[in-house]
Amino acid sequence: MDIEKVNSMDFGEFVDVFGNVIERCPLIAAAVWSQRPFSDLEDLKKHFFAFIDALPQSDPTSIPGAGAGQPLYWDPETGQEGILRCHPDLAGSELRRGTLTAESQREQSAAGLTSLGADERLRLAELNAQYRARFGFPFVLAARFSDRAAVSRELARRLLCPSAQELRTALGEVKKIGSLRLADLLRADPAKP
Repeated sequence: MDIEKVNSMDFGEFVDVFGNVIERCPLIAAAVWSQRPFSDLEDLKKHFFAFIDALPQSDPTSIPGAGAGQPLYWDPETGQEGILRCHPDLAGSELRRGTLTAESQREQSAAGLTSLGADERLRLAELNAQYRARFGFPFVLAARFSDRAAVSRELARRLLCPSAQELRTALGEVKKIGSLRLADLLRADPAKP
């Protein structure tokens, strides 16, 4: 698809196509639609990421249900952390239940997370639980740039990071994932960050 096609989309089509660029955040795509026309892929990315950057950081303790499972869709009142909470645990229960989004399924599969052994699954589940308890959102990583061993190492490493640094890192990973998804949709060749 070329940028002219993107610019000619009506609201519903745009949200249908771009609604999961940021995992389970179709409201972001809805807001970005109003910024048309876009000059190219980079301009489109800029608008998605500017929206994320403009969101407030919220106090995780003030959000009802902040630690309780994953929301089906992002709620703007949850700010930047809410975007992170829309991401599934890597190799988590959604993968086992088959309820990942198509994009997350492909990304986790590319990283080898769909074929973990029992010990690897248990180790990742433990690390995911520790991470979620410490930061209030799931561990987010652009899995396409990793393999299963690297995912565990990175998760263990980031568990030791200060909260503010980890929020920035996780949002950076959301943007990497969004860049890859936009490149897929526009069939561009994404450069590895």
